[in-house]
Amino acid sequence: MPSASLVSLRSVHKSVHEGLGTRVVLAGVDLDVLPGEAVAVLGRSGSGKSTLLNLIAGIDDTDAGSVVTCGVDVVRAGERQRARLRSERLGFVFQAFHLLPTLTVAENVALPLELAGVARPVAATRVRELLERIGLADRAGAWPDVLSGGEQQRVAVARAVASRPQLLLCDEPTGNLDDAASAMVLGLLHELRRAHGAALVVVTHSAATAATCDRQLHLDGGVLHDLAAKGG
Repeated sequence: MPSASLVSLRSVHKSVHEGLGTRVVLAGVDLDVLPGEAVAVLGRSGSGKSTLLNLIAGIDDTDAGSVVTCGVDVVRAGERQRARLRSERLGFVFQAFHLLPTLTVAENVALPLELAGVARPVAATRVRELLERIGLADRAGAWPDVLSGGEQQRVAVARAVASRPQLLLCDEPTGNLDDAASAMVLGLLHELRRAHGAALVVVTHSAATAATCDRQLHLDGGVLHDLAAKGG
């Protein structure tokens, strides 16, 4: 494993139960992600892309193999250490947004800062700056259900980067958006991750989304295939 890797998977195996049998999702997967790198994982629905993210985050357990995320041996770590990893070093962006309907836009963005114990004045300044950057400063007090899908996803991106995580994990972040909203969200995601030096792993079925990343991988039959890296 390169010493600078934020993510290192070695010989990772994972199967899931289906009916009376099991299906192999990951079959000896190796993966390294470096600081500042944007990596896309392509694959059809059900190929195991989301499972891969869950293993990196310590949400799911491997059947075999090693997973080291931001210096934490996820396989050997207890749930408390995994939860701390997720709250302090990881940011998540999901296709379904997962904004809390009982919190305003500003409160949703501030949530990871509150959980991390960031002082309220510091958190308020950071939230205000993020909402200005995503063009929603005037919607700080709005409820999520009055926002468009593209606006909700922009809020989800702002929430994911609010705590300035080392690693961003994105699960089909543009799957529910039209082309214009997708382009805006992807541009914002890359802008914010570069601003804070975060690495990005995005799983997607969209070649257009993958093309915005530095490296593209394809998950098929439980195996990760390295596609041509972007030049420059």
